[in-house]
Amino acid sequence: MQVFGFILLAVLWGIGGRLERVTSHGDQPLSRIAIHKAIFALNDHAYIKASPLILGLNGQNSEWLTLEFTTPNPSIDDWIGVFSPANFSASTCNAENPRVSPPLLCTAPIKYQYANYTSPKYSETGKGLLKFQLINQRSDFSFALFTGGLLTPKVIAVTNKVAFANPNAPVYPRLAQGKIWNEMTVTWTSGYGLDEAFPFVEWGPQGGEQKKHSPAGTLTFDRSTMCGAPARTVGWRDPGFIHTSFLEELWPNSVYTYKLGHKLFNGTYIWSQTYQFKSSPYPGQNSLQRVAIFGDMGKDEVDGSNEYNNYQRGSLNTTVQLIKDLKNIDIVFHIGDICYANGYLSQWDQFTSQVEPIASTVPYMIASGNHERDWPGTGSFYGNMDSGGECGVLAETMFYVPAENRAKFWYYTDYGMFRFCIADTEHDWREGTEQFNFIEHCLASVDRQKQPWLIFLAHRVLGYSSGSYYVDKGSFGEPMGRESLQKLWQKYKVDIAMYGHVHNYERTCPIYQNICTNEEKRYYKGILNGTIHVVAGGGGASLSYFTPIQTKWSIFRDYDYGFVKLTAFDHSNLLFEYKKSRDGKVYDSFRISRDYRDILACTVDSCPSTTLAS
Repeated sequence: MQVFGFILLAVLWGIGGRLERVTSHGDQPLSRIAIHKAIFALNDHAYIKASPLILGLNGQNSEWLTLEFTTPNPSIDDWIGVFSPANFSASTCNAENPRVSPPLLCTAPIKYQYANYTSPKYSETGKGLLKFQLINQRSDFSFALFTGGLLTPKVIAVTNKVAFANPNAPVYPRLAQGKIWNEMTVTWTSGYGLDEAFPFVEWGPQGGEQKKHSPAGTLTFDRSTMCGAPARTVGWRDPGFIHTSFLEELWPNSVYTYKLGHKLFNGTYIWSQTYQFKSSPYPGQNSLQRVAIFGDMGKDEVDGSNEYNNYQRGSLNTTVQLIKDLKNIDIVFHIGDICYANGYLSQWDQFTSQVEPIASTVPYMIASGNHERDWPGTGSFYGNMDSGGECGVLAETMFYVPAENRAKFWYYTDYGMFRFCIADTEHDWREGTEQFNFIEHCLASVDRQKQPWLIFLAHRVLGYSSGSYYVDKGSFGEPMGRESLQKLWQKYKVDIAMYGHVHNYERTCPIYQNICTNEEKRYYKGILNGTIHVVAGGGGASLSYFTPIQTKWSIFRDYDYGFVKLTAFDHSNLLFEYKKSRDGKVYDSFRISRDYRDILACTVDSCPSTTLAS
């Protein structure tokens, strides 16, 4: 009981302040907890027991845990909170926390669930069982049983500590394209700093006996790097160490195996499991190439528990469908609003765990969105608080992209017959800016004879959307977006421009200056004469409404969760598919068939000057 009391007092002292939040989409259940009113009411007749206490004994990075609990005075609104680290004290509180009198809030609970969630007779018997899934996050956990509901919470019992066998283990590898076509990067998280171990990747061709060791660079950051609350205060959690290794001189379209390693200073090696990936095709290589694209997916809890920014209920379905079809996907683009941590840093670990089966197998390329970057006075194009004080630091560190400067999150990458130009909508893109010049260079520098499929990606809708948010502004897209960029899309004959931000699916006709340039809807043969614009923001976050206004350029709308898949069969044939996350079936599609001469052909505002001289 004394041990329980010590942990409980530490937890209460740590969570006894007020929860901070940023305004965002949908419901945020944890923000409804009046944790500043929580009181210590340990009951000798109440208990909560967790088993097992040691997780990951077989090297797992996630494991299910069972809670058994009882109380003599059960109520329908009793609930269980998950805390990590397990015992923290007021002495760790940052002075910048806006609550100046104790009890100070040092960290935020990770998630919670009602006690009767899987025990419908709990309010009668006072006994219940509950299962949580925990992931390895470099620290221990404890669970507290609350009565009094969310508004007048009282802690009546707390568990002993629960921990992973090796909380520092290397976890959640994320692949990404390097700056050249025959380079793959591997990024992962661990609890080992450079003062403890050397990080590296052991890798080689599948089936080959000779393996290479490629060293990894190591990054981390501290609380002072965050730009504001809650990231700098209640949402702060030690991010551990983020390592990135560069696997170079890969053969095109070849399968390699790899595993993450740390060599401790005592000579001991710590290993991850073995993974595999297929290297990228050479730019212009004629082979089957398949791409998945979506935005705004976020994360969700497979155990059904409630956590911060709890409005991404389509996220798990999207993840499951991508995993099911992974043998038919070569590269993934997640175009902004990655995990909606909004300043609660533990969410990034949970997201990288959720997408590990995908990101460890194919390149997982991201774009920057408002929920990663925006914060007042930090250089973001929009002065809102959507990042929760992260101001881009988490996205720029947790994932690698082949940008010249990751603080300026625009870049391009080639994948066989595709050229992808990825814009950063949270920095100025207008004519005359550094990013505008980058976009033009990306579009202009591709050899369309070798890479005929030119795709523009961005988070905010710089093109066309019938989302009610944009229509209410009278713009049908991000204000100033089309005005700045449509002449580039037209001049360089961009095939498809794709966006997130609006949480639905919509496809336009090939369009230029608000006019459809091709009346076909399913099978485009020859010259497009314009760019097809697609909103694919239904990855998982709460859905966005369409305007009832029906425009001529809007061909297909869907108020549901889903993602896009592009399949290039060769230099002349491309298949576009929109799949719903609920079942993975195709609900919208079109094909493009053309020859190189169709790309060269002149259309409005797309031809260079000519002369009559012979």
